[in-house]
Amino acid sequence: MQIQKILLPIGATALVVAGYRFGGWAGVAFAVGALMLWLMLHFTRLMHILKRAADSPLGYVGSAVMLQAKLKPGMTLMHVVAMTRSLGQAQSPPDSQPEMFRWTDPSEASVTCEFHAGKLMRWDFRRPDVSDPGPTTMPGLPPAP
Repeated sequence: MQIQKILLPIGATALVVAGYRFGGWAGVAFAVGALMLWLMLHFTRLMHILKRAADSPLGYVGSAVMLQAKLKPGMTLMHVVAMTRSLGQAQSPPDSQPEMFRWTDPSEASVTCEFHAGKLMRWDFRRPDVSDPGPTTMPGLPPAP
């Protein structure tokens, strides 16, 4: 069990009790107001991240190489979405653990991330198969001598 699930309610309750002890009902109002401000700041940040992610294609990242270099175990899904500015393309069935999401860049390199309870556990970086590099000249230009 995550310690945040326990400490957050205990800390909020302790803040309200301390507010009552040191300031009476005015202290309680101040503590509840501070807690509401904290919640609203986090909610605003979440909405800003999701709004930015909604404006870009699903599963797109500018550079998969840079993404995989920045990833660290324990990062939250919201932190990864904020870094990529895109929602990941789901690779696992809905409401199942672990959750798998993939981000792909324009060169078809991709990073597949595995999340357990919203925390990044591992990721896999894959480059496209380059066995057939295709044309080496730009269309309309003569081949190199």
